[in-house]
Amino acid sequence: MADAPLPGIDEIRAAAVRIGPHIRHTSTPRSDHLSAMTGGEVHLKLEIEQPTGSFKVRGACNAILSATERGHLPGVTTASTGNHARAVAYMGGRFGLPVSAFLAESVPAYRARALEELGATVDRNSRDQGEAIAAAREQATERGYAFVPPFDHPDVISGQGTIGLELCADLADLDAVVVPVSGGGLISGIGLAIKAIRPETLVIGVCAERADAMLRSLDAGHPVPVPEVDTLATSLLGDLGADNRYTFRAAGRVVDEISSVSEQQLQDALDVLATQDGLVVEGAAAAAVAYLRATAARWRGKRVAALVTGNTVDPGNS
Repeated sequence: MADAPLPGIDEIRAAAVRIGPHIRHTSTPRSDHLSAMTGGEVHLKLEIEQPTGSFKVRGACNAILSATERGHLPGVTTASTGNHARAVAYMGGRFGLPVSAFLAESVPAYRARALEELGATVDRNSRDQGEAIAAAREQATERGYAFVPPFDHPDVISGQGTIGLELCADLADLDAVVVPVSGGGLISGIGLAIKAIRPETLVIGVCAERADAMLRSLDAGHPVPVPEVDTLATSLLGDLGADNRYTFRAAGRVVDEISSVSEQQLQDALDVLATQDGLVVEGAAAAAVAYLRATAARWRGKRVAALVTGNTVDPGNS
């Protein structure tokens, strides 16, 4: 099969127009603590300001609205470690569409409950994210629904890419953008947008050490399976999928560097975000800040944006 075309800047700009009424143009405050620590100018891109608390509403909204533009849509299925499914459930409710969400059994119960509260039908019988995706696709075929995957889809990538447009508009002369990475939809979209507008800006990916599928895949030259293990960065769990069509190629094209951070580095970054920046976020959302702290000397005199991706925190009774 010939490679499917990757989204370009025109598709990302069209996504921005499409989803504009339904999402928030999020803020990019300067982090005084991180700026002082690095000797640079560090800004936090606060996707926690989105209505579901994470960037995922962008891709979900664009995928659903794009599907409705192609014809009648009776419903939607999805699979996710939590934030993407929550975004699809929220947007499904906004547009009056039934949503079925398939989750791996490892996804915390509080995330499943949050989906049910948004009106989604939840299935937690899958052993891992790959199995959940297969089940969601099967139901979509059976019912004529649209399947909205968590990352490997051009409409999802384009939706996430609207963050890149906002960064370029709000922060001139960025030296680097640092992005938490799981399946690659976020960094692919941001990178495709930024490289089209300001190609000299570095796009740096950060995986959790215990959820480093993209790092391992790029090192190997092809998507590789990665087991799901306990990690603070629950939202970064899952591999790219053996049939990955978009995000692996896109990441290979737009990601300048990729590395990983340890569980302790994630915890330290969570603590700093809470005490110094007043932000209570989930483990995955601290990955970019953990990386900047670990490489602080590199950013002296540089202007950097770090993605803070989500704030779905375990309430303590899951």
